Amino acid sequence: MTAEKEKTIQKILPHVSRETVEDLFAFETLFRKWSKAINLASPSTLDHLWERHIIDSAQLYSFASEKKRWLDLGSGGGFPGVILAILMKESSDQRIDLVESNSKKAAFLRTAVGQVSAPATVHAVRIDAVWDKITTPDIVTARALASLKGLFELAEPWLTTGTTALFQKGRDYRREIDETRDGWTFDLIEHKSVVDKDSVVLQISNLRRL
Repeated sequence: MTAEKEKTIQKILPHVSRETVEDLFAFETLFRKWSKAINLASPSTLDHLWERHIIDSAQLYSFASEKKRWLDLGSGGGFPGVILAILMKESSDQRIDLVESNSKKAAFLRTAVGQVSAPATVHAVRIDAVWDKITTPDIVTARALASLKGLFELAEPWLTTGTTALFQKGRDYRREIDETRDGWTFDLIEHKSVVDKDSVVLQISNLRRL
């Protein structure tokens, strides 16, 4: 099973090191341990944690692996933020900020990044509390946090000043895109998910209010 898991991540990140894979395994173990005490993810998905959450998160790195500063909003159980932080360990100049207002989840995030010495900073506050504290990142991510329209509102301070978004969305993503058209203009690239044929990663840049 371990070898099979390693192959699944090598399909999207061929040059990932053995040490990084071991860190991802360590995170998976820690996640399962903490999930017994606090709700980090839907219990129905835990049997497929590697594919549904870890690989789904890791695919984002393949779209912008050269970018230096990342920001993950509503990091929750560490997807995609902690997974990205682990992948960044192989670089000497990449970092990610994780924003999570739930104190218990923030405690888990701090434990996770500390255990593997990942280049991440956890902010246990609301997203609007870091608008003027986090300098413009290259990439902002979010997964299962809000509608696309809601994400635009939350990430506007960065997305309107040059940041590119990588937002993961499910099968209703086209409806969510349509709902933004009366208030926003933006450039969009749709990437098909490697995990779910009905899901996408929306790459959004040049966001502006109409």
